[in-house]
Order: sequence, then structure tokens, then C-alpha cells
Amino acid sequence: MPLPPPQSVRRILVRSVNWLGDAVMTTPALLRLRERFPEARIHLLTPQKLALLWEGFSAVDAVMSFGPEEGLLSIARRVRAERFDIGIAFPNSTRTAIELWAGGVKHRVGYGGRARMFWLNHRVSRPATQRGMPKRSLSEIRRRIAHPSLAETLPPEAHHLHHYLHLVGAVGGSTLPLSPRLAVNETETRAFRERFLSTFSGHSGPVLGLNAGAEYGPAKRWPEERFAAAAVELAGRTGAAWILFGGAADRSLTERVERRMREAGAQVPIANVAGSTSLRELMAGLKLCGALLTNDSGPMHVAAALGTSVVVPFGSTSPELTAPGLPGDPQHHLLRVPTPCTPCFQRECPIDFRCMQGVRVEQAVEALIKALGRRDPSAQTLRTS
Repeated sequence: MPLPPPQSVRRILVRSVNWLGDAVMTTPALLRLRERFPEARIHLLTPQKLALLWEGFSAVDAVMSFGPEEGLLSIARRVRAERFDIGIAFPNSTRTAIELWAGGVKHRVGYGGRARMFWLNHRVSRPATQRGMPKRSLSEIRRRIAHPSLAETLPPEAHHLHHYLHLVGAVGGSTLPLSPRLAVNETETRAFRERFLSTFSGHSGPVLGLNAGAEYGPAKRWPEERFAAAAVELAGRTGAAWILFGGAADRSLTERVERRMREAGAQVPIANVAGSTSLRELMAGLKLCGALLTNDSGPMHVAAALGTSVVVPFGSTSPELTAPGLPGDPQHHLLRVPTPCTPCFQRECPIDFRCMQGVRVEQAVEALIKALGRRDPSAQTLRTS
């Protein structure tokens, strides 16, 4: 069944991904989809936890959200009522393909696979550059350490944002990459300042963000004492105030980081907002920062998409696949040490954590000063837009 001409397409459904960082990496594809179908109404079907991410995002006309308790048939009934011409499944799961089929979407587009072939009628072949993120076994890790030449060099097209652009290319959209983009407005940033940053009043130095958590596991996390040490050094050299970000599960972590900073003599304002922000408030806070020191995480991608420079120690994961922003963007600083066992994609390091232990505090400090983008970093004050 051929796809309809773009001028006849009135309603498009995109089944979004389920994780914050992945969702940000889909924004270039959504922007290209809007270019291809400027007159169509584009709906995004997304988990409820990510619904607020899309407020003010120009490529999406409507958001259909679902909670973790809502079943497939209930979702399908809501989809069917909208009578979509085209549906694109960004995730690779069988369930997302069934949602489109059960929802009566006429043209169902997604990557092919044995379990999905019955539910999609426009199956897209995966490009040769596409890579998954399989965990490496302990024996494979040891083999790579013994034979460093086994390391693989990935092309720029391996980055996950190309994974979604390729699907939009299957419906005629451009696959040329764009930087991921999100939007917050001045009302939101003002509200964040009023709620969380009252102690920053009168502060004239730069404001930086720190995100020491990462949901996937400790192998993605630079040691917390190094986050604290880098923050103290920046405070001493530039007078930087700090916003500590994180989810509810990170609250004890950010409290420890703050305590380490205080014990080391940091005399600058510190706002610990971990576990206290909505998704929109998190976005507003990240937008206000001159730069963000962070692990590879959802907030990393959000900050970059809002125009905030990020400094990221990379260890168990691959920047070739999930680096912030557009691959190779010099605005962002990726800190790595050459270790043949990375990326391993393990939740916990099974050996000696050499990938993260090798990233020095001094590297992070110098990268943050570069990210501020001025010879005199103290000249940069709180960002407002």
C-alpha cells in the first residue's frame, strides 16, 4: 500500500518513546516531520510522565498521554476515535506497533522485526549504521582490555537521533540532522527564580547547574566527591553559585554533595532542588544555568536542547550514540579517558571503574570555564531567557 501524497494527509500520530533523554533525541525528527507535512495535524502519543515536555514545541499540535495503568485496548480506542492517516512508531517494541494497528491507523510506519511484521504495513529497514546498546559480559570486557584493537569506531550517523530521522525519511521527510530543541518561556524561568532562587538575590557571579544522578545505575555516575570538588573549585575561581538538580531518588545524593561543598568552604549560594521540581520547572532551571555539569542522563539532553552548554563525564555509555545536542557540537564538552572496555552499558562496573575514575576534577573545571564562553566567567550572570 503506497503512502498518500503529503497534501492529502490530514492527521498524523507519532508514538513517542518512554524515556526523557530519548524523547529529546526525537525532536529533530518531529521538526522534519512538520516540514514534510506543514498542513497536517500532528499528535504525539506519550507516557504521562513526559507530557509536559512538549508544551510550546512547535512541531506538535496535540499531546495524547497515558498513565502506567492504562491498557492497550483503552489507548487503542482513543487513537481510533481520531482517525489518523499515518502513524509512526518511534520505539521498537511490539506493543507500540499493535497500538497503531488496534487504533485503526491506516498507514503504520516503524522499524521491521519478526514480532512487528504483522502490525506494521510500512516496515522500514534499519540502516547499517544503527547500533543497539547491549551489555558486554565480564568475559567480553576482559577480552577487550587484553586486546584494545577490538574497539569499534562509530560514524556520526550511529547517533540515536538518526534512528528517528530515518523513520521520518520513510514518509518523505528530510533526514538531515538538526540540533534537538525544546522551549521554555520567560514566565516559567521567572517563576523558577521566585520559588527556588531567593538566596541568589544580589549574586553577581555565574550560575551553574550540577546533576550528579543518573537513573540507569552507578556505572554512569562520576563519583559524587568529584562533583563536589569541581563545584568548590569553580566557586573559588569564578564565584559561581550552584543549582543542584535531580529526581526524588537523588535527594540524599544532592544533600551529600551540598554538605561536601559546605565542608570544603564554599561560600556561594547553593539551591538544592532535587525531587522538588515538576518537569517544566526542571526545564526552566536548566535554561537559567550558564552551564551544567552532569552525568549522561535525561537532564543532560534537556539542558542541551534548551541551549545550555553541558559538561559530561562519559564512562559506561557511548557518546557516539547518545551525546547531547548535535553530534560534534563544540558547545558541549564530553570528558572521556581511553579505556578499551567502554562502552560496556553495564549498570554497575564489574571491574575497577577505570572509565570514570580516570576523569579528573581539573578536566571538568577547565571544561566548565570554557563552556561559560568568556575570558572573565564572573561576568556571566543568571540567564533569563
